[in-house]
Amino acid sequence: MMNSSQIEMSELLQLVVDEGASDLHLAVGAPPVLRIHGRMQPIDAMPLKPEDTERFMKSITSEDHQQRIREGGGTDFGFGFGTAARFRVSVLKQKGSIGLVLRQIPSKLMTLDQIGLPNQIKELLFRPRGLILVTGPTGSGKTSTLASMLNLINEQRDAHCITIEDPIEYYHNHKKSLMTQREIGVDVPTFSEALRRALRQDPDVILVGEMRDLETMQAAIAAAETGHLVLATLHTTGAARTVDRIVDAFPMGQQAQVRTQLASGIVAVISQLLLVRADGPGRVAAFEIMISTPAIQALIRESKTFRITSEIQTGAKYGMITLDAYLMALYEAGKIGYEDLITKAQDPESIVLKLEENQRKKR
Repeated sequence: MMNSSQIEMSELLQLVVDEGASDLHLAVGAPPVLRIHGRMQPIDAMPLKPEDTERFMKSITSEDHQQRIREGGGTDFGFGFGTAARFRVSVLKQKGSIGLVLRQIPSKLMTLDQIGLPNQIKELLFRPRGLILVTGPTGSGKTSTLASMLNLINEQRDAHCITIEDPIEYYHNHKKSLMTQREIGVDVPTFSEALRRALRQDPDVILVGEMRDLETMQAAIAAAETGHLVLATLHTTGAARTVDRIVDAFPMGQQAQVRTQLASGIVAVISQLLLVRADGPGRVAAFEIMISTPAIQALIRESKTFRITSEIQTGAKYGMITLDAYLMALYEAGKIGYEDLITKAQDPESIVLKLEENQRKKR
């Protein structure tokens, strides 16, 4: 068992890269813990002391961010580990001592095909305007999906793309497109401010790391309306809930107008979850895909979002699929377990009935 006071941060980061871990957790009273394929795995070392986590933090954190920890009890930033990897770091104070969580940002972007998205999504990235939302809980791979979409635009469109992120995770080189990447707190103070300014910077595509407040939502919807393709994320599951979440963020008096704007502005809502594979190591993504059609636009305008799911069920020819149908397909292919199928489904009762029906047919 290793003595924690002799472990260097660079050794831990190298271990994360070598093991293909998604996260590294450093907390007082526990050894360093890696998350590999969704499971927490402590390394064979002594529990960390407060001076260990303090030392780890100081080895990667700028003086400016250390000041933020002292004043606000935490900070977030991105940094590069040589050429081997990039990490998104969250430093926090807990019980008076320092804790760190480092998320490894994959250096190789997957194609939309490798992620598991249908071809129809690719076509949407050539639209001149509109809003494409990628939604799902924290750690579901939204950032990676958006980065892959942006990379496809970068390779195939001659466009000016502006990204607004907190922090910047994937670095995009200029390919066929010109890439401008702005970091909140470093290059510009807030998402809404960055969006307002972006409109004066001749963009074709704007990526908003997170629509976390009313001002940012307003600015993103306005940008989509005025002839820009806007890609953004939200922490919601399912297309109907996503639309409701945006509308509900606005005061009552503005909601009807926002519904009208969303009806004409939304191009697609892609919801995703990451699940532990049942057929081997690793994780697999499950998606719900809603692509805007005149029928769906009418449902959004008329505040009948509860009927969106049935529209998605009948929209397979457009590349649409409900989350439950996607989960069912993964389960039937042996890629996910029964528990994940039931706990992650939007309508578990219908899934159970469908499984029973399938069993009867097999008899």
